[in-house]
Amino acid sequence: MANIKVFEDKKIRTQWNEQEEDWYFSVVDVCAIFSDSKTPRNYWSDLKRKLKQEGSELHENLVQLKLPSSDGKSYNTDVLNTKWLLRLVQSIPSPKAEPFKMWLAQVGSERLDEIADPEKAIMRGAEFYRAKGYTEGWINQRFQTIEMRKELTDEWKNRGIENEKDYAILTNEMTKAWAGLSVQEYKQLKGLKKENLRDNMTNIELTLNQLAEVTTTLLSRQQKPETFENSKNIARQGGQVARNTRKDIEKRLGTKVISPLNATNKDLLEIDVNKNKNNEDK
Repeated sequence: MANIKVFEDKKIRTQWNEQEEDWYFSVVDVCAIFSDSKTPRNYWSDLKRKLKQEGSELHENLVQLKLPSSDGKSYNTDVLNTKWLLRLVQSIPSPKAEPFKMWLAQVGSERLDEIADPEKAIMRGAEFYRAKGYTEGWINQRFQTIEMRKELTDEWKNRGIENEKDYAILTNEMTKAWAGLSVQEYKQLKGLKKENLRDNMTNIELTLNQLAEVTTTLLSRQQKPETFENSKNIARQGGQVARNTRKDIEKRLGTKVISPLNATNKDLLEIDVNKNKNNEDK
């Protein structure tokens, strides 16, 4: 289903790709905003030809999707995902695009600084969460989960697993085992798209997820899996330990701990069990 985003009172047609967890944007609409051309379709046609002649990878990453037009019908339209859309803006020689180019340069500079001094990335991350309104208690717990996640991915690397898609598969197996939901289903419950699931977990959800990851790491070190299927089985085992803990907690509290709460109400992520139970009873 197509969506419309508005930028400076101008519309950009978009479409969400659930599998890739990324937005695709109409290139013509973006050109209409950032170029000075009165004929954005012609402008894009000329720019596309130029990029192809230059051997730009951007041209190779173009996708066509059916998007609605002003006449109410849908037509195949050139679109780019978020990464390549930003690259497109860099190719548009217009004062309107300069603020975005400066922002990209700043982000690139900060990233290089963080590679040279990883502590800067940690400090910047903490400041980001504070600026977003997260509590100090939640931030401290979130950073603990980041450390545990790194230990788990390091262990998977030691077992010969390095592909991000394989990490996602293993994470999905573990999450289904402890939460009873796939990662995608969990995000849908919380009303998320591209947002990080952990950034939208309550403190108790973070704790259970962390328990699943720590247990999976320890089991993998102990069992030393030699195949990807073995690692999938271990991820399920780790998740099952957290699932048993979740069920015990829910039985004792008399309320579910898998919550639709998300970061739109950050103060609620440090969950008040009695408040949550009252909400469920309504």
